[in-house]
Amino acid sequence: MTRDLAKTASFAVVHFAVGFGVTYALTGSVVIATGVALIEPAVNTVAFFFHERAWERWGRGKTVPAVAAGAAQTA
Repeated sequence: MTRDLAKTASFAVVHFAVGFGVTYALTGSVVIATGVALIEPAVNTVAFFFHERAWERWGRGKTVPAVAAGAAQTA
């Protein structure tokens, strides 16, 4: 879970920068760009965290062993 939180935090920083850059490029307004860059990534970051947790939970026990995967491809 610690890795998930670190990954989420780094994603938030990247998302803020992209959101700010795109909005500033479109509007030329630092105020609007800051507002959009704070609100949208904050909401999206929370959604991303739960998305990652759901994928982790649903992915358990569903991996195919390498030997079986190789056998399935040659059949």
